[in-house]
Amino acid sequence: MRRRIAIMTSGGDAPGMNAAIRAVVRTGLEHNIEVYGIRQAYTGLLNGDFQHLTSVEVSGILQRGGTILQTARNQEFMTPQGQKRGLRRLNEKGVDALIVVGGNGSLTGALALHNLGFQVIGIPGSIDNDIHGTDMSIGVDTALNTILEALDRLRDTASSHQRAFLIEVMGRNSGYLALTSSILGGAELVITPERPVSMEEVAMSLEDAYVRGKSHAIAVIAEGAPYRVTELEEFLNKNPNIGFEVRLTILGHTQRGGSPTAFDRLLATRMGVAAVKGIVDEQSGVMTAMVGREIKMIPLEDAVSKIRSLSEGYFEMAHFLSR
Repeated sequence: MRRRIAIMTSGGDAPGMNAAIRAVVRTGLEHNIEVYGIRQAYTGLLNGDFQHLTSVEVSGILQRGGTILQTARNQEFMTPQGQKRGLRRLNEKGVDALIVVGGNGSLTGALALHNLGFQVIGIPGSIDNDIHGTDMSIGVDTALNTILEALDRLRDTASSHQRAFLIEVMGRNSGYLALTSSILGGAELVITPERPVSMEEVAMSLEDAYVRGKSHAIAVIAEGAPYRVTELEEFLNKNPNIGFEVRLTILGHTQRGGSPTAFDRLLATRMGVAAVKGIVDEQSGVMTAMVGREIKMIPLEDAVSKIRSLSEGYFEMAHFLSR
């Protein structure tokens, strides 16, 4: 009897999730495994919304952003009763193993199923790059390139009008996108949840840039900053010493969309292939992780135990390169 596995994409969508789905389906077929997609993540699992995926269903999705399986957040699955109900649905459908693509919350759900005795493997998919144990998660590179394109465009108009731009990027609990894009985009200032900067310090930094003769200034702010960016904009525009007129741009969900970059397509594909091979090898309770140039398996328990920390060296670079 052919083995039967399922895959879901959970939490926030990330460019490259479709590439992972495609890799899982086609690698499964190579191993004579039936693959089912669970629509809308844990909500679909509890509702029994399973779809048989063949090579035809995943044809032409490699370049598409988002996820063909859709995604949703679900409170019920966070309870022991919800987890047991999810396990029941998997058994009813004759599914032998599950692959979960998503962030910390999604992988915590995967770990719960593993602890109930079900075979589960996780794939890190989060544009915040906050998943512990992997150097990179699916979607990060695409999101960074989207932010950099916006930074480059805003710099053009900032220098034309001698303005300072505040640019809010995603990152409620992790400042990876803000910190990395500030270095690559040549920003004068970065504010992250890990390294908060007071509004007074922001004003001083922008004033210093003006005094030193800069024609513009850019501040990149993670959404997890200790104050609302609208409050910061208002505060700065009331300060006559800054020199620059201050404008705010919130990039929002544009960072999640778009066709995945070559890097994300390759990373998602490698992780999808590795996940299926892990199932064939009877592994469970693990997550595919990029460690250096290799894709390795690390325990899900380690992956969800803490948020991936930012490099102190990056903060150093951001500081002296902004001068």
